[in-house]
Amino acid sequence: MVLKKLGKQTLQFNSIPSIKSWASVVGPMEGQGPLADYFDVIWDNTLGSEKTWEKAEQKLMQYSMELALEKAGLLPTDLDFYLAGDLLNQIITANFTAGSLGVPFFGLFGACSTLAEGLALAGVLIDGGYAAKVGVSASSHHDTAERQFRFPTELGVQRPKTAQWTVTGCGSFVVENKSHGFKITQATIGKVVDMGTMNANDMGTAMAPAAFDTIQTHLQDTGRKIDDYDLIITGDLGLLGNNILKELLKKQGMDTGNVSDCGILIYSPEQDTHSGGSGCGCSAVVLAGYLLEQMRKGVYKRIFLVGTGALLSPTSSFQGNSIPCIAHGVVLEYS
Repeated sequence: MVLKKLGKQTLQFNSIPSIKSWASVVGPMEGQGPLADYFDVIWDNTLGSEKTWEKAEQKLMQYSMELALEKAGLLPTDLDFYLAGDLLNQIITANFTAGSLGVPFFGLFGACSTLAEGLALAGVLIDGGYAAKVGVSASSHHDTAERQFRFPTELGVQRPKTAQWTVTGCGSFVVENKSHGFKITQATIGKVVDMGTMNANDMGTAMAPAAFDTIQTHLQDTGRKIDDYDLIITGDLGLLGNNILKELLKKQGMDTGNVSDCGILIYSPEQDTHSGGSGCGCSAVVLAGYLLEQMRKGVYKRIFLVGTGALLSPTSSFQGNSIPCIAHGVVLEYS
């Protein structure tokens, strides 16, 4: 059997799975940012008419997946599998949403790398002939994440400048086995990288080495150069982590003019999010809202989306453990 694999960590999809449809639903903070015009739905409050933030996040995910299906002219039962994840304990947002859809479900946890992980696995299922249509979702909510990982927002705890603002939003996608439009051509599966960083309020510094490792490995596996991509975009290192990543790439003699980050794009400096955006929903809504539209317009033809995740838990962090991190990358091409 011939392996559909390049080098150590990169998968080559020969059947070329494609993104058929997508949808993004975001909160009010994201709706005040520079990408507001690209989102499908913007809530005017973070509760979304629900009694708790956790229920609101589940509503975000369910609505965005239903909207993506509606755009494709499909029903939930048309999906062979649903792949989804979020930041909450036992990925409860994804679990409840999958229960409402009633289709075979893979629950994913990759922290902020969940969207890239989901698209990569959707590609595996389709390229392997196990599925014709796969739904993928990734969500986060500022208030649910703060309550779980740091402090209840009601306390008004002052955030350090290294902190990022967790995006309230969900991006959902339908990936199918027909080669057209937005193609997922390759995926580079990341390794856990732990440099001993322990500050839970500085995710960018913790995750940047994992992003560098995946980008460098991808280029080695494929024999490509960094400028073979119109855009290499992480999701989401924020301002501090993006600067560290660029320094690491420059030390390898790489030009970083085409390197950006979803956490930088989603908010404006005037919104005072400190180091930018974060959360599973960050790269999901930036891709579903902004990046795919830029590809459709011809601004980008080939993107390497590198989802970065800090795989800490509240327990491990409070016990003084370091933060293991990972970065998964998917190559998106438009024709």
